[in-house]
Amino acid sequence: MTTPKGRVLIVAGSDSGGGAGIQADLRTVSALGGFGMTALTALTAQNTLGVFGIYPVPPEFVAQQMRVVLDDIGADAIKIGMLGSAEIAEAVADVLETVPTIPVVLDPVMISTSGSALLDAPGIETMRNRLIPKAVLMTPNLKEAEALAGFPVDNLATMGQAGDHLVGLGAGNVLIKGGHLDGNELVDLLIGQAGRAEFRHPRIDTDHTHGTGCTFASAVAARLAQGAELIDAVAQAHDYVQRAIRNAPGLGQGNGPLGLG
Repeated sequence: MTTPKGRVLIVAGSDSGGGAGIQADLRTVSALGGFGMTALTALTAQNTLGVFGIYPVPPEFVAQQMRVVLDDIGADAIKIGMLGSAEIAEAVADVLETVPTIPVVLDPVMISTSGSALLDAPGIETMRNRLIPKAVLMTPNLKEAEALAGFPVDNLATMGQAGDHLVGLGAGNVLIKGGHLDGNELVDLLIGQAGRAEFRHPRIDTDHTHGTGCTFASAVAARLAQGAELIDAVAQAHDYVQRAIRNAPGLGQGNGPLGLG
């Protein structure tokens, strides 16, 4: 019997508002024809206005969720989102060491759109030392790239410098998202084994972008799980996110969720 392609193990937190986190990840993988599995790292009480509470999952249980899924169902790609602490990051890294051939997409979730800290300082160090070297692709936004690289990232030139720095830490490829730069055009920069490429899209004038980063990383993971080359998976994920933003249902009083792409 042929094993189906498109199995994605998602390691991330839950968003009670449904716009980001595990909920956005599963929605994206399913929409792209993949099969999503989960290892929850935290429960959050949040909506379109912000994060109001975080309840972490014990690290050993995060690892157990990953192991039982991998031992039984298996995975064609692993997507990592919110971790929350160094202890959880260490537990995840330990499991990843047992499955070195599965491609890992690392979305280094550190700060929510509303400004809440989602990863502590020791967790950032663990990410640098143990998770970045395991990633075939990591997808930081500008603030996350700054935190990991240790210098300001606020234009295309410094995006390139940060990308080179993160590749130097062991990442196979780095896609730095320039959505917070000024201007009517969005520019994301890919650096690494797949080459160097810019992805440009017109900025969509909307407040409904909650979960964009989760959706993008999960779309890449889904396409990698289905056998796409990395640069093609990134391009397809960009197109998916653009459509999902345009299809946003307009929910909530703040930064609302995406639709389907």
